[in-house]
Amino acid sequence: MYRILIFGNSGSGKSTLSHKLGQSLAIPVLDLDTIAWEHNQIAVRRSHEDTANDLRQFIKNNTGWIIEGCYSTLIEIAIEFATEIYFLNPGIDRCLENNRNRPWESHKFQSPEEQAQTFEFLQNWIQQYESRDDEFGYSSHWALFEEFKGKKHEIT
Repeated sequence: MYRILIFGNSGSGKSTLSHKLGQSLAIPVLDLDTIAWEHNQIAVRRSHEDTANDLRQFIKNNTGWIIEGCYSTLIEIAIEFATEIYFLNPGIDRCLENNRNRPWESHKFQSPEEQAQTFEFLQNWIQQYESRDDEFGYSSHWALFEEFKGKKHEIT
C-alpha cells in the first residue's frame, strides 16, 4: 500500500501532485493546511498537540494515503509510516509563478477575494524559503529528505 509524503515550499506543486497521485492510486489525500489552521480563520494556527492528534488519527484510519504540506514538525510524525517521499524543490521563481496562478482553494478560504488578500504575504513568504530556519524552510525540508532511508524523489 502507498503511504506517500509530499513536501516543499508554498507554490512548489504539492497540492497538484498529491491530487493527481491520489486520484490515480485511489487513496485519500490530507492537505496539512486543513488540520494546522483554525477552520474559517486566516492565519490562526491550531495547537501542535491537536494537529498532531488529527494527523495520527488520519494515519490510523487509512491503510494508504498521501499527506502533503510544508510543516516539518508534522511531516516528522508521518514519515515513520511513509513508504516514499517527494521533496518538491522547483526553485523560488517557479513557486512564485505557481502562486500567481493558484486557483481558489475553497477548502482553505471562504471566497476567492479572501484568498486574494493573502497573495502579497504569501509571495514574500515564498521568497524567504531558502533563508528561513523554521519548520517551513528549505534546510528543514532538506534534512527530512536526507534522513529518509526509503524510496525518495526530489523534483526540481
